[in-house]
Amino acid sequence: MRSRSIIDSFRYAFRGLWYVLRTQRNVRVHLGIAACVVIVGIWLKVSLSQWAILVLTVGSVLVSEVLNTVAETLVDLVSPGYHPLARVVKDVTAGAVMLTTIVSMIVGLLVLGPSLWSVLNGT
Repeated sequence: MRSRSIIDSFRYAFRGLWYVLRTQRNVRVHLGIAACVVIVGIWLKVSLSQWAILVLTVGSVLVSEVLNTVAETLVDLVSPGYHPLARVVKDVTAGAVMLTTIVSMIVGLLVLGPSLWSVLNGT
């Protein structure tokens, strides 16, 4: 089905994001962590370039979660029963989310860590 208008395209995209937000617990967990990062960033008065890094990092985690949902849903559609290759697809996409999350935690520590350490030590 082709979109008839740009409005329809946006409507479908928002419907997809709403589906992920409603059905995927880990997306909600990542959004909660992102809110904490924003609060800490505001508190530490991070620079514009640091905000750019944090936004890109948070965005990459959320995109990986969305793509994981796509892969899992597609696997369930084409392989409703157990199949070892279906399990591989699900495990690998979950691993990609985990890898993205670990990298984002490292980036967050590199961006926020020094300032946070200084504030907590009173220096």
